[in-house]
Parts: sequence; C-alpha cells; structure tokens
Amino acid sequence: MSGDPPRRELHLRGVAEPVVGVYRPARPDGRALLAIPGGGYQFVSVENEGMNVAQTFNPLGITVFVLGYRLPGEGWLNPQDVPLQDGQRAMRLIRVRAAEFGVRPEAVGAVGFSAGGLLAASLAVAFMDPVYDRVDAADEVLARPAFVGLVYPVISGDMMRIGTQAAARFDTERRVRSFTPPIFIAHALDDPVVPAAQPMGMLAACQMARVPVEAHFFQEGGHGFGPKYLSPDLPGANWPQLFDRWSQRTLTASRNP
Repeated sequence: MSGDPPRRELHLRGVAEPVVGVYRPARPDGRALLAIPGGGYQFVSVENEGMNVAQTFNPLGITVFVLGYRLPGEGWLNPQDVPLQDGQRAMRLIRVRAAEFGVRPEAVGAVGFSAGGLLAASLAVAFMDPVYDRVDAADEVLARPAFVGLVYPVISGDMMRIGTQAAARFDTERRVRSFTPPIFIAHALDDPVVPAAQPMGMLAACQMARVPVEAHFFQEGGHGFGPKYLSPDLPGANWPQLFDRWSQRTLTASRNP
C-alpha cells in the first residue's frame, strides 16, 4: 500500500483534529452513512472515497458524513487506536445529533474503502472497545453501526504498519460475533493491493457467526473503484446501487425481526 495517492485528487495528511463533513440530501429518507476514506493510513482520500460518496448517495436520500480521521504514524499516543477513536466518536455524535440532521439514530451505518474498510470493519467488531476516555454524554451512546459496507477493504491489521501486537487486535475477521452488524462486501478479484482472500475471510467469519452478509466479488475492477473512478464498463460499476438496496432491506429486517 503506497504512501502516495495513486491519482490526482484531494487528500488529507497531518490531521490534528478529526473532522466530519456533512452532506445532506434534498429529500432525506432517514438513513445516514459515515463514509470512511482509505489511503493506507498514510493519507485520507477524502475526494474519491468521501465527497464523491456523498454525491452518489445523497440523491438516494442518504445523509453522508465524511470522516477525516487522524493517522497512526503522526506521533499520537497509542497510535494504533487513533482511527478507531475517531470512528467511534463520530458514530456517537451523529446519533446524538440525529434529529438535527434529519436522520434516524437506528439507521446510521458506515461504509469504508481500502484502509478505511479496516476502520469500518473495526467499528463493526470493536464498537465496545474502550479506546478513549469519556469526553461528554455523547460517549454513553452506542457506537455500533446499523450496517457496514466494506469496499475493496483491508481486513487484516498486519497490512497497516501498526505493529505486530496491534495488528493482531485488528484482525477483524477473527473478532466477528453474533452481535456484529450486517456486512456488505464489494471487491475485485484482480485487486493488486488487497488480496481477495481478505474479504473472503470476513465473509466466512460472518457466515460462521450467523451475521447477515452480502458479498460481491467482481472479476475485474482493481483497487480504488470508489465513485470518482467508477466506469460503466467495470463489472462492479453498480456496487452503490447494490449497497443502497441492501441497506434498505437490512433496516427493514431489523424493524421486523
């Protein structure tokens, strides 16, 4: 995983304080997504895997919150926990302020891309981990996403240069349990960065734990087929529509168990 963005696009480094950009649809349906960009934990790809995610999902009625998170290699105490700290806190704040943004607290999901997929998967399996001290009453709120999308995701922490012991904690497929939220996976079999075996391991773990899971493995697509670079010629070009319909079914099922 390169430390440099593969294409010319807006990205972040040196995030001193996490930031959440809010993108509101003209006709909200109550669903919300915490969009978590990738970047190999070397930068944050806020355009392709953030702002363009909002442009794709806003017309479908989904309010999108783009997370600009701190990076482990930039001098933080307990650096391996820094992205998860920011992810948990963002989920809690979105829920606490749900009425302000016109979203249903029980309909707040997450979608992560590449290294952001590792953070999204970590939210799914480690939402109860006490990785930061309580800040305010918002930290009493559950950080568990209602549903989680993993798009060309890193699943195993050993790819992320966060140390051997920390990497074991973030082998997310090993931490899947029955209370893990429903998972959606989109991945290309020809991905040169993240082997398809990683998300396949997550699929198997979800099936073993009886966690609802939908997975799409496309013959072609490479790595980085976020909304900015989707080509209609790619087999996985319709993954946003697949994810949209899946999230609707998932939320309906949760209301009618």
